[in-house]
Amino acid sequence: MLQRLVFLLIVLLIQSSFLFEISSALQEGKTCILNDNCDAGLHCETCLANNNLRPRCSRTQPINPISKVKGLPFNKYAWLTTHNSFARLGQVSKTGSVILAPTNQQDSVTSQLANGVRGFMLDMYDFENDIWLCHSFDGMCFNFTAFQPAVNVLREIQVFLENNKDEVVTIIIEDYVKSPKGLTKVFNAAGLQKFMFPVTRMPKNGGDWPALDDMIQQNQRLLVFTSDRSKEATEGIAYQWKYMVENQYGNGGLKVGACPNRAQSAPMSDKSKSLVLVNHFPDAPDLVVACRQNSGPLLESIKACYQAAGQRWPNFIAVDFYKRSDGGGAPQAVDVSNGNLICGCDNFAACKLVHDDLIELVLSTDLKHIDRKEERQITYQSLENSRRNEDRKAEDTNQGERSVKPDCTPYLHRQNQTQREAKDPRPRTRPHKAGPRRLPHLIR
Repeated sequence: MLQRLVFLLIVLLIQSSFLFEISSALQEGKTCILNDNCDAGLHCETCLANNNLRPRCSRTQPINPISKVKGLPFNKYAWLTTHNSFARLGQVSKTGSVILAPTNQQDSVTSQLANGVRGFMLDMYDFENDIWLCHSFDGMCFNFTAFQPAVNVLREIQVFLENNKDEVVTIIIEDYVKSPKGLTKVFNAAGLQKFMFPVTRMPKNGGDWPALDDMIQQNQRLLVFTSDRSKEATEGIAYQWKYMVENQYGNGGLKVGACPNRAQSAPMSDKSKSLVLVNHFPDAPDLVVACRQNSGPLLESIKACYQAAGQRWPNFIAVDFYKRSDGGGAPQAVDVSNGNLICGCDNFAACKLVHDDLIELVLSTDLKHIDRKEERQITYQSLENSRRNEDRKAEDTNQGERSVKPDCTPYLHRQNQTQREAKDPRPRTRPHKAGPRRLPHLIR
C-alpha cells in the first residue's frame, strides 16, 4: 500500500511539472504541444532535422535591427527575405482553378510582415489584362500557376508601411511583365508610389547607401528591384544586378562550402555592388527539406557566402518556408548577419548592452550643448569601459563567459576609428576642457 502511494505521488509530481512547463512561455528548443505554449516570436512544430521527432519551440522572428540602431547605411543591415512570398501552401487561385504550381511559404504576406520578414521575392506576369503573381514557366502565366493579382499583395505591404512609419521593405521582382508601364501602374494602384526609394539616390559604384533613418525621415521606405534591365530607364525601377550580387539559387546554391554567383549576377566578390543577396533553398520546395536546410546548413551557407563576397555579410537572406527549422532557423541566420554587420560579432543580442549604455549616457548629458554632428559620435573608450564593466560583473557573479566579445563594437564607430587612425596615428586622448559635459559619439 505504501509503495503504491509513493508511486502515485511520483506520477502526480511528474504530471504537475509537465503541466507547469507547458503553461509557462517555453523558450527555443523546449518540448511543446501547441503554439500557445511557446514564448513570443516562437511557434511549436516538429522538424525532422537531426533525426529529432520531438515537437519543439522554434523561432519565427529575427531581432528587428531597427530596435538597435537606425543610423547606419542601408547596406549595413540584414533582412529576412522570403522566396516566392506569395506562393502560399494550400492557397486556391483567384481564377478559381486548382493551383498545380509548387508553393514556398506557409502564411500570408501580412503574417510574414508581422514576423519580421522585410524582403519579398515576387514573380510578376501579364495575365488576364492585369499583373498577376504566378509561379510559372516559359515566361507565361496559366490558370493553374496563377495565385492572385499582384495588387492584392502590394496592398498588404502598403497597409504595413502606412501603419509602421519606421519600417523599410524591399521587393525583388522576377519580371515577366511586357505591358507598357505595367509595373508603374500596379504600384500606383496599390498606393505604394509615394514610398518608393528613388533610383537616383542608389549608389552606382559600391558606395554606402543612405542611412536608414534618412530613408525613414524622407518616407522613402520601399526599395523595388526588377530583373528586367530596361525598366530602370523606362519606369525608374532599379535593375537588380546593377546594385547587388546574388548567389546561385536552387540546388546549385546548396553545395557545402561554396557560394557561386547566379548567371545574371556579377561575381560575388564584385564590390562595385554594395548589396549582397544569399539564396538558400532547393529547386523543388519541400516542408521537410526546408526544415533541415533552414537549420545548420543555412548558417554554414551565409558564412561561405561571406567569404565569397569579399568578407561581406548578406543583406538579404532568402529561404522557403521561413518558419521551418530545428530551432533558430532563418531568423537566427539574419541575427548572425546583423550582429556582424552592426557590431562585429555573431550575437546580435549583445549589441543591446552597448545600446543601453548609450541611453544612460544620453540621459546623463546636457543635451542643450550638443549639435547634430556631435550627436553622431561616441568614443572608443566609452564603449570599451562599458564592455569591461559588463565583463567585471560577469566575473564577479561567476556567470562564466563574457557577455560581449571584444570586437562587439558598432560598425559606424569601427569604420570611423579606422579612418581616423589611418590619417593620424597619434594617441586619441585629449586634455579635459572645462564646460558642460558633451556627448562624445552616439549612433544615430
